[in-house]
Amino acid sequence: MDDAINKLAQSGALNEHYIWASFLWGTIAGGYLIYGWKQKASIPLLGGVAMTVATFLIFSALWLSVVSIAIMFAIWWLWKQGY
Repeated sequence: MDDAINKLAQSGALNEHYIWASFLWGTIAGGYLIYGWKQKASIPLLGGVAMTVATFLIFSALWLSVVSIAIMFAIWWLWKQGY
């Protein structure tokens, strides 16, 4: 496990921009998860899960932000469509 973290740190994937982006989008994802769980709403819940998965799989601050904004737009659009 430490070897994988060291390789990511040496490659520049774990820089301060990525850490801040993952903190920001992870916090928003947590909000979607809690809201979806409490309101029994599947769209925000699944959106929160998708954003959480994105924070673990994407190692670029720019792409993490783009994907998270796209997920938020998809949640909004689906919500407006009545799903």
